[in-house]
Amino acid sequence: MKIRDFLSIADLTPEEIVHLVRYASEIKQGNVGRPLEGKTVALLFEKASLRTRVSFEVGIRQLGGECIYLGKEDVGLGVREPVADVARVLGRWVDAIVGRVFSHNNLVLLAQHAGVPVINALSDLEHPCQAIADLLTIHEHKGDFQGLQIAFIGDGNNVAASLAMACASTGANFIHASPPKYQVSSLVWEEAKKRASIKESRLGWVELPQHAARGADIVYTDVWTSMGQESENEERLAAFGDYQVNDELMSFAKPDALFMHDLPAHEGEEIAMGMLNDCRSVVFDQAENRLYAQKALLSTIFS
Repeated sequence: MKIRDFLSIADLTPEEIVHLVRYASEIKQGNVGRPLEGKTVALLFEKASLRTRVSFEVGIRQLGGECIYLGKEDVGLGVREPVADVARVLGRWVDAIVGRVFSHNNLVLLAQHAGVPVINALSDLEHPCQAIADLLTIHEHKGDFQGLQIAFIGDGNNVAASLAMACASTGANFIHASPPKYQVSSLVWEEAKKRASIKESRLGWVELPQHAARGADIVYTDVWTSMGQESENEERLAAFGDYQVNDELMSFAKPDALFMHDLPAHEGEEIAMGMLNDCRSVVFDQAENRLYAQKALLSTIFS
């Protein structure tokens, strides 16, 4: 298995996804060396971050490498200078670029011009590193993916997009509930459908959250308004008012169903107060597993 760039879940075959999850599990048990010895990674972040930044910084250093953090004001990606020029310069200094950006197209440009591996740490289209950590969390708690039902409640955003493809690639069923206007992008959904047909998993969209949650093994949600969508906040709060994950919605799922959220969360909006610390919640396992998922990815790239 050899990964160059990791911009999308679609960059990995279903077999590679499963391998990466298993490798992350091994790393979590302490089975890893220092494949980044002598390597430097640039963290190019247009968006603020807690879990993504810290997990990458810690992971890079634990693997023997060094990292340089570049915030929005440090670079001005596509504003102070073209993205292609930023890529060409960074590619002469560092061994990889981890980008957390507003526009997915900027990641594509970085990958085209940098000459070093580029990793998507979040874009408007996808959040693939989160999806690998989510699969690791599901694997730890539920074992085999085949036939599991994951209900994603809320906005068909970057997290939903990557998770849909990841689940479809592993044989897990993915059911998305949202208002019609907020479905996962058609480009991503078509790729997920192709993968679902190969793995004999079920992929579906419903409007009512109760229909998605019925019989679910996992109930997953995310914020209704992501960074960069602040001007739409009032409209989104109105649209998603009936999509809160709470005890009533969880009652439609299996008795041993788990609750997931990639954080940060807005209690009182997409989740009821107390859901993060509910006995069914594995939210903080997800956060911890970002470290191991990213270490597995980096180790694979530099092995």
